[in-house]
Amino acid sequence: MRIPVARQGAPIIAVGLVLVILFGWLGSRIGLSLAGLFTVFAISFFRDPERVSPRGAGVILAPADGRVLLVEEQGKGPGAAAERTLKISIFMSVFNCHVNRIPLGGVVEGIDYRPGKFFAAHQDRASRQNEQNILRLKTDKGDHFTVVQIAGLIARRIVCWVRSGDRVGAGDRFGLIQFGSRVDLYLPLDSRITIKRGDRTKAGLTVVGYVS
Repeated sequence: MRIPVARQGAPIIAVGLVLVILFGWLGSRIGLSLAGLFTVFAISFFRDPERVSPRGAGVILAPADGRVLLVEEQGKGPGAAAERTLKISIFMSVFNCHVNRIPLGGVVEGIDYRPGKFFAAHQDRASRQNEQNILRLKTDKGDHFTVVQIAGLIARRIVCWVRSGDRVGAGDRFGLIQFGSRVDLYLPLDSRITIKRGDRTKAGLTVVGYVS
């Protein structure tokens, strides 16, 4: 049976458990309480539950758990093929599940890592200036879209599990960002968006729109 925790969290959770045992052996109630809280937080942060994604023609799934910061038409996004795109930004707090999922099935055309700043992820400038990992994908119907993992003020590590040339399905896990971050999704301009600013999303479960 698969343990519902991302493997990147195993060392951190292990440290927490060791501290729990150590403080328990020493009889330190304060230390035991703090170590217990740390361990619970680590397990919660790195949780990676199984999810059954909705299916349907042209369904676009949320790439991240969190709160929608904006939905708007923009110029050419990073790695985007079209001159105009629809952008959806989702902010992940430290309390959200941080495993990212593929919005639409297709092929990974390319992955570009860009070093940058670490502004608070909810700020607009984070999209332009923060450290980020850009996934360029193409559906079987020829639609191009881009998913951007963006590090935030606390998040300092972006993890990506897919490679250029991989075939991926809608709802598949593709990476995570540690400790609070943001994911931007750039879609074809004629996509029909069904969410709005302020909505809450679940990666691989929430339908954010449909491609034509």
